[in-house]
Amino acid sequence: MHSPAEVPVPVKILPHGEGLDLPVYATDGAAGMDVVSAEDVTLAPGGRHAVATGLAMAIPPGFEIQVRPRSGLALKHGISVPNAPGTIDSDIHDTPLSWVNTANAG
Repeated sequence: MHSPAEVPVPVKILPHGEGLDLPVYATDGAAGMDVVSAEDVTLAPGGRHAVATGLAMAIPPGFEIQVRPRSGLALKHGISVPNAPGTIDSDIHDTPLSWVNTANAG
């Protein structure tokens, strides 16, 4: 159910991303793709961390990738993107994702 005007974005798996799942639409009605972390991270309440994805993407000029928190992580655990939606411009190729834990307690 995705737009017929999809623009292909070449994805390179970096060494620390070997064996990880590539970005994928979780359902037919999904507006965006799910991306997994290339590292194990524990965010303490109030903590922030730029999480490595293990991917490099060749975003076409004039396009962007938007980073948004999963609603379940934000609602249930306070895990969010500090500048949601985060923008990755076409001149950025290695794609770490910045996350913050807005919860007051673990």
